[in-house]
Amino acid sequence: MLEEARERLVQSLVRWGYLRSPRIIEAFRRVPRHEFVPKKLVDEAYADHPLPIGHGQTISAPSMIAIMMETLELREGLRVLEIGAGSGYNAALVAEVVGKRGEVVTIERIPELASFARENLKRTGYSWVKVVVGDGTLGYPDGAPWDRILVTACAPQIPQPLIEQLAVEGVLGAPVGPEHMYQTWTVVKKRADGKLEKREHGGCAFVPLIGAHGWKEKAY
Repeated sequence: MLEEARERLVQSLVRWGYLRSPRIIEAFRRVPRHEFVPKKLVDEAYADHPLPIGHGQTISAPSMIAIMMETLELREGLRVLEIGAGSGYNAALVAEVVGKRGEVVTIERIPELASFARENLKRTGYSWVKVVVGDGTLGYPDGAPWDRILVTACAPQIPQPLIEQLAVEGVLGAPVGPEHMYQTWTVVKKRADGKLEKREHGGCAFVPLIGAHGWKEKAY
C-alpha cells in the first residue's frame, strides 16, 4: 500500500515537472519516506505537503525537495554537506544519488533530531551518512571544500562560512528571506575567481536557520 502511494507520488512529481533527472527520480522511488516521519503520520508520508517531526521542525513537501535536488544538479560521486538533518530523509535521497563514491554529511543543531535522523538512516541502509550535532551556519570545515551544500532552513542571507567552504564550480542552495514568511529558493555557483553566480527559483517557506550566521534562537 505504502509502496503504491510512493510510486503515485513519484509519477505525479514527474508529470508536474518537479522531477526530471533519472538518478533523482530513482532516489525518490527507492527511499521510503514513511520511515522518516513520526509513526502517527505514516499514512500521510506520500502526500505532497510538509509534515511536523517535532521540536518545531518539519520534513519538507516532496515537491520542494525535488526542486532542491534538481537545482543543485546532484550526481554520483559528489561530496555534499547538508545543513539541517531533520528526520534524515533529505540526506537519504542525496546519499542515494551520490552513492558511496560520494560523501554526505548532515548537520543538525537539535540533538534529539540528530539521533532521530541517525536511527532512521541506519534502519534504511544509509548508515554511512555522517550526522553531526552543531551549528550548521558554521558549516563543516573538516570536510571542506564541498561540491554541493544544501541548506534546509531559511537564512537572512547565505552564511559566509558556507560560501567559503564551497568548492570552485560548487553549487549551494538555500531559502533566503525573512522568518515565518515566504522566502526565495536561491542557488549560487562559485566561479574560479571566487565570485558567485546567483539564480532564484521562486517562493518557498522554511523554518528559520538558527545559528551564529543565521537567526537568533527563540522559543518556537
